[in-house]
Amino acid sequence: MHMTFTVAVAGASGYAGGEVLRLLLDHPDATIGTLTAHSSAGTPLGLHHPHLVDLADRVLQPTTPQALAGHDVVVLALPHGASGQVAAELEALGEDPVVLDLGADHRLVDAADWSAYYGSEHAGTWTYGLPELIDAATASRGRDRLAGARRIAVPGCNVTAVTLGLQPGVAAGLLDTSDLVAVLAVGYSGAGKALKAHLLASEAVGAAVPYAVGGSHRHIPELAQNLRAAGADDVRTSFTPVLVPMSRGILATATARLAPGVTTDDDALREVWRAAYADEPFVHVLPAGQWPTTASTAGANTAHVQVAYDARAGRVVTVTAIDNLVKGTAGGAVQSLNLALGLPETLGLPRNGVAP
Repeated sequence: MHMTFTVAVAGASGYAGGEVLRLLLDHPDATIGTLTAHSSAGTPLGLHHPHLVDLADRVLQPTTPQALAGHDVVVLALPHGASGQVAAELEALGEDPVVLDLGADHRLVDAADWSAYYGSEHAGTWTYGLPELIDAATASRGRDRLAGARRIAVPGCNVTAVTLGLQPGVAAGLLDTSDLVAVLAVGYSGAGKALKAHLLASEAVGAAVPYAVGGSHRHIPELAQNLRAAGADDVRTSFTPVLVPMSRGILATATARLAPGVTTDDDALREVWRAAYADEPFVHVLPAGQWPTTASTAGANTAHVQVAYDARAGRVVTVTAIDNLVKGTAGGAVQSLNLALGLPETLGLPRNGVAP
């Protein structure tokens, strides 16, 4: 018999908060408690997420520590910079739930990286919520540190995609991580739900729009942190995300030169990637000749990965597809929560997409 737990969700009116609720509604052990929001407080959830019919009549409460208190689990689906204060206020009340931060506040180990990319005081470092993350120093995975964790920092969606694409080659010593290039096609839900002119359908439909170009994207230090964990020394990445006219999904193409003295071909590379993910329930290395698509991972907590060697360019090419709202955010959170609570890692999580 499984344990049961209650969950409060702060920021429930946003895309990430709504996706967490969609997954938790199908989790056999979760009971959904208080739902909070900021500007949407006092309105029914169904006004913001009409697809969540089982919760449509729930009224959103203001995001206060008192509203979030008394739950076994608290999910913070808040803007960057807001989670640290809410978590501290919960602790001041004497509350010790499992807290999952879907924002960036607690992902980075280096406070200087936080200050450089976010421009505010670092809130501290929590257990990193990527179960598949390779830790070369201890020959372990991220899931080993998630068991029993009380504070979990859920990774950035772009970082999840690029990390899963590159880390097998880094851990095997195949890649020169001083010359990485990552270009990502990202669905508009990755930009959040705020009303901004450049996110309107009239601007987005039929357009591909780059953003945070030239080394300014805030996920860069987080990616470097992950690749160093996998065994890299010097990590330098050209990182360019591009908004494309789809609601959800990330297709990440990441390339690297081979490390000095390494020779390889497609079959040898695929074997390395397949071995790295052989026991992973949510990461699938595709057969030769088959390439990831965002449609195949929509709605699922899966990542599809392919790797090839471009001999003329002298670069290893990885392509990874995920649903940015599931494996990239809410699904990764629930997967990490399962591990923290000692539940089966796959409990309540879809592995099959909804294509077409």
